[in-house]
Amino acid sequence: MASLVLLADTHVPKRASGLPPEVWAEVDAADLVVHAGDWVDVATLDALGARARRLVGVVGNNDGADLRARLPDFAVIDVDGLRVGVIHETGPAAGREARMAADHPDLDVLVFGHSHIPWDTTAPGGLRLLNPGSPTDRRRQPVATFMTAEVRDGALAEVRLVAVDPSWRMRSAGAGRRPD
Repeated sequence: MASLVLLADTHVPKRASGLPPEVWAEVDAADLVVHAGDWVDVATLDALGARARRLVGVVGNNDGADLRARLPDFAVIDVDGLRVGVIHETGPAAGREARMAADHPDLDVLVFGHSHIPWDTTAPGGLRLLNPGSPTDRRRQPVATFMTAEVRDGALAEVRLVAVDPSWRMRSAGAGRRPD
């Protein structure tokens, strides 16, 4: 069994001064952390890399040259026999499942970001599409979010959308935080 933390759109320090405590607690316990882009700063990449047992990430549209030099646009990993792809942007929500299934026929799971809107669907043919939302910038969502999951016997199990405690934003108000 492998435990995963799925993140995207952290936007540190533009949207928050750092990651919420809930994220760090899950990162410390996980076997694998997956980040689907829009880190914004290298410090977040380095901090996650230092604490995660294993970190896989891609760049997003808000990531600069320093992150682009260190991260790919697309990544594929094997997690106990489960083929997981990571990308930042998948295009419009309409038709996403069929489009991604056609673009990535060899994947079991595709983790993506960009919209800050949590997403969990299964495409025809079985491709699972997961967007964890954003743990720091909820945009039009009721709360900021990320996901955890488990891989058991080569299958995705126990996918959970985790809501970030809204009071964290008040406690962490500081550099670069955008008011809600």
